[in-house]
Amino acid sequence: MITKLSHAGVLVLDQDSAKSFYTEKLGFTLGFDVQMGTEFAEAGQGFRWLTVSPPGQSDLQFILAAPEMGHDEQTARQLRELVAKGAFSGGVWATDDCRKTHEELAGRGVTFLQEPADRPYGIEAVFRDDSGNWFSLTQAKWRDADRPA
Repeated sequence: MITKLSHAGVLVLDQDSAKSFYTEKLGFTLGFDVQMGTEFAEAGQGFRWLTVSPPGQSDLQFILAAPEMGHDEQTARQLRELVAKGAFSGGVWATDDCRKTHEELAGRGVTFLQEPADRPYGIEAVFRDDSGNWFSLTQAKWRDADRPA
């Protein structure tokens, strides 16, 4: 039986830069940063297992993965191009105060594609990470207990 989501992948163009972005600018906690041996890769190359977690949610880790991880050279090149174009969304980050969080993150140098705006589901802003992935930052209109069915 599946009990919860524990890891999700986010493709990044430079793992060192992504580590700094997620920990310093977004305030995430570093989970793992280890080099895995060649026994874990098809082409005989190892890979870096780099994970971060949102503050207060250590049971969910985001794998900041290089496009080469688990892919051949041609596929990795195509993935890099798509990431750089901003073709991927990494999901929705919840916040209790979208406008305040937007101000804090913008002050740390996070690039926003959309300023906070009222939406039917709450207040939303959209930002990019340093690789090009975009994320929604959303203050939900309803608490879970009040959410319409």
